[in-house]
Amino acid sequence: MSSVVKKRRKKIRRHKHKKLLRKTRHQRKK
Repeated sequence: MSSVVKKRRKKIRRHKHKKLLRKTRHQRKK
């Protein structure tokens, strides 16, 4: 069970990273 939670946490972290990357990309275009 702990491994499943870890995997889920990693997925959430990745999602946040993607959002951050997208924000930086937008700022660069501006």
